[in-house]
Amino acid sequence: MSKSNNNSSSNSNKSEAMQRFKQECANEVGVNLKSGYNGDLTSREAGSIGGEMVKKMIKSQTEQMR
Repeated sequence: MSKSNNNSSSNSNKSEAMQRFKQECANEVGVNLKSGYNGDLTSREAGSIGGEMVKKMIKSQTEQMR
């Protein structure tokens, strides 16, 4: 019995949404994030993007719990 995989488009949509979210956070902290490879970012720049993402996710979750 084979199981068809209908999750590929769902995963693609989630990945695209995460990329948009990451780009939005990068813009807010003033980091120029290119599409594709970003290995030229400093640790500080990459960390500031990740930190902003975490702050926004925590804020969103906190608001949903109210």
